Amino acid sequence: MISVQTWADAQRLWDFQQMHHEPRPCSVAVGLGSHDLGVADVTVDLYRRGMFPLIVFTGATSRTTRDRMPRGEAEHYRERALELGVPASAILVEPNARNTGENVNFARELLTERGVEVSSVLLVSKPYEERRAYATARRLWPEIEIVSASAPMTLSEYVESIKDPRLVLDMLVGAQQRLLVYPERGFMISQDIPVSVTAAYDRLRAEGFTSRLVPNP
Repeated sequence: MISVQTWADAQRLWDFQQMHHEPRPCSVAVGLGSHDLGVADVTVDLYRRGMFPLIVFTGATSRTTRDRMPRGEAEHYRERALELGVPASAILVEPNARNTGENVNFARELLTERGVEVSSVLLVSKPYEERRAYATARRLWPEIEIVSASAPMTLSEYVESIKDPRLVLDMLVGAQQRLLVYPERGFMISQDIPVSVTAAYDRLRAEGFTSRLVPNP
């Protein structure tokens, strides 16, 4: 049973991860691979709204997705977008990235190879990884404008959609840890983190929501 305090701490991390960007027209969308097909759905919705002419779906498989997305995250995203009516000519697939940094770098390399001029990217991620994705893209692709987007869902709605509360809380803690340790490793830009957010992270970590942490030497 997850306590009221634990849910409050999770909500604090969830709220902090939201960048609250207003979607606006960009050169291209980059949909970051994950276990969540909702990323593809959001990307398709933004495409229909005329926010970009081209989509890059990027992602291989991970321990979370190898069973449910055996052909690779980006390929399953592509199939979803095609089912929803996006023409194949508007989708590029990058099938090799295994982390957010590779998502950004490999998508950029693919677009360069295809001769696509990029001045802005609408970066589509899971709701609890907006800030992590944004910070990574700003570090690795600093010359372009980054606009963040994700499904407009509450934490409770997202947990209900995933059907695995512990996985969501583990992922929230993992995303927050990366904001703390990755800037010094050169993987993302540094951002100001409120003391209340760090305290919530520390409590969740102490409660054992640690399966998505990276080693911190």
